[in-house]
Amino acid sequence: MGIIAGQLEQLLVQSIPTIVFVLFLVAFLNRLFFKPLSRTLDARAKATRGALADARDHADQADAKLHEYDQNIQSARQEIYQHREEARRKSLSERDSNVQAARVRADEMVNEAQADLDKQTALAKSELMTAVEALANEVTVALFSPHVSGPRQGGARV
Repeated sequence: MGIIAGQLEQLLVQSIPTIVFVLFLVAFLNRLFFKPLSRTLDARAKATRGALADARDHADQADAKLHEYDQNIQSARQEIYQHREEARRKSLSERDSNVQAARVRADEMVNEAQADLDKQTALAKSELMTAVEALANEVTVALFSPHVSGPRQGGARV
């Protein structure tokens, strides 16, 4: 076993420059290639994750704005319906008040016409009463008057 140990020792001593060169090469490549590459890949991953997070944030903001927009549209529709209903009620109220005013005016006109008709009736009755009294006096005078004269025109003989 001494020969194998000596050969291993000699092999180990001869491989020291190769080991040092490999360690130097690893350190050199790590410093100049792998660390910048790792930083670039990390930055890329951060940017990708950041872009995805930004995209999610933008999507969430868009959803929130869409929800707000839908709520605004719904409230605007409700407001329009309320205004429409208020206008309808106001129109019905105005119509009812106009109809009521027209009825009041019509009643006033009927009452005025009735009063005028009553006045005319009373005036006609008083004129008729006056004419009846005058005619009655005339008939009475004609019937009971003492003078006897010829037949009157259009009258009966006494």
